[in-house]
Amino acid sequence: MREVALVYLDRSGGLQKFVHDCKRYNDSKQSYAVYRFVISINPSDIAELDATLGNYILHNPLQAAQVFQSVCFIAIKTLSLIEQLQTEAQISILLKPTHLPPLPSYVLSLSAHPFNYTSQRFYMSEGIVIAMGTVTKYTQGARFLCTEETCPFSEGRFRYIRVHCPGATESATVRTDFVCSLCSSPLQEDMKFRVLGDKQIVEMIDANVLNALKGYSNDKSHFRIQTFTVFLR
Repeated sequence: MREVALVYLDRSGGLQKFVHDCKRYNDSKQSYAVYRFVISINPSDIAELDATLGNYILHNPLQAAQVFQSVCFIAIKTLSLIEQLQTEAQISILLKPTHLPPLPSYVLSLSAHPFNYTSQRFYMSEGIVIAMGTVTKYTQGARFLCTEETCPFSEGRFRYIRVHCPGATESATVRTDFVCSLCSSPLQEDMKFRVLGDKQIVEMIDANVLNALKGYSNDKSHFRIQTFTVFLR
């Protein structure tokens, strides 16, 4: 699948954009714990190129991102695109589909029962924004070091990297209870390598609420309207 991913990036122009993003990181004087790349993908084109990778992206996007992560790491090391990069864990890949198949199973509707959305794959959702919060910062990635000075992981390589994953809370990335896998000493964040991003919370409501506001009863004596929260990162 890594070979197919590389072929797709080359044909779609994604590889050229990736090289440009790497140059931006390499020219920057700032030190990064995590290098974040957004890769636009067309699921239909990938499925035609390789059905296995196409289905993997649609139904297991987090695992599919690891395939592209491996490809990007090999490309960076082979072409010497980012001199500061040390480990594959420092690369964060966000797959951004251009569209999803026009099928009911890919539409997330909170007005339909049952709510069987247990998988972590892509869904489309349509609604009305009724409230928006202010833009705040969140941690995209962080580097941790062992607090035991005699431990090999107390300095040097990027051994302990925490990267934000879709659906995770802030505490999953930055906490104070991480311990070293070698000596079991507490880990401490190296603040100068923290990578921040923008986050905004949006309150939405299902588009079907418009029918209720128009006075449509649909022969239902009771109905309930509830908003849902969307995190934009």
